[in-house]
Amino acid sequence: MDLRRLTKRFGAVTAVNDVTLTVESGEIVAFLGPNGAGKTTTIDMVLGLARPDAGTVRVYGKQPSEAIARGEVSAVMQTGGLLKDFTVAETLVYTASLYSHARPVAEVLERAGISDIADRRVGKCSGGQQQRLRFAIALLSDPRLLLLDEPTAGMDVEGRREFWAAIRRDAERGRTVMFATHYLDEADAYADRIVLIRQGSIVADGTTAEIKALAAGRIVRATLPDADEAALAALPGVETVELRGDTVLVRTADSDSVARHLLTQTAARDLEITSRNLEEAFIALTGDDASQNPTATAGSQR
Repeated sequence: MDLRRLTKRFGAVTAVNDVTLTVESGEIVAFLGPNGAGKTTTIDMVLGLARPDAGTVRVYGKQPSEAIARGEVSAVMQTGGLLKDFTVAETLVYTASLYSHARPVAEVLERAGISDIADRRVGKCSGGQQQRLRFAIALLSDPRLLLLDEPTAGMDVEGRREFWAAIRRDAERGRTVMFATHYLDEADAYADRIVLIRQGSIVADGTTAEIKALAAGRIVRATLPDADEAALAALPGVETVELRGDTVLVRTADSDSVARHLLTQTAARDLEITSRNLEEAFIALTGDDASQNPTATAGSQR
């Protein structure tokens, strides 16, 4: 998938602004951003559901409509597209009949983990089961590129884990996956690469570790009964100090200085230094404060 200087406007609002992005075969890419950042609009242009005002979209060297007609692209969206009076199996049989070549229904039922509800009417399925059915439908054409918009909405924890295990197995066979989600733990656990978008522009692009590193600062955690919160807050580079019983957490731009103070000037023990987590990086790079320092949030657009 290759996007070049992609721009989409709705009246005076620029939903996608000069986006350039390349996704390689076999990658699992998380496409993250706050509501209104341009994620769904970008996915719509890749699917040919919206036309860009400027720039180009190529999917395996083809226009989106041609790639979709060849069954090379499929999508799992949050809502819509299901007939409530059909059974799960009937839905797949009917959809498969629309393709010149389709994977066996029994195979995609098993792939999506819904073989046991094949005879259940769609209207009787839970939200998570309906999402799995959408996943099975997307697999019928055996697509090279799979686009997922909040794919695990409505699934329980076990269902989410099984879903992503199936996605990982498909990616290992060369399928490319790009997904948008509000579950940052999913992006952290399953994505090979994370692309962050804010106000229609890509602000960061890299591995999970690289994205976390873009959010400056670290967290120093230690066991320290009766910690002097004011003294810790006064140390160079300290942003915040949080006390949780006998545990102290210090967010700082100078973790070495804080660690040295704790180990030499206090009775602290069990000291740990960790990078910011993905949620903190997400907020730092896509929140309102990020716009005040855009150079600090610029990532590599591959």
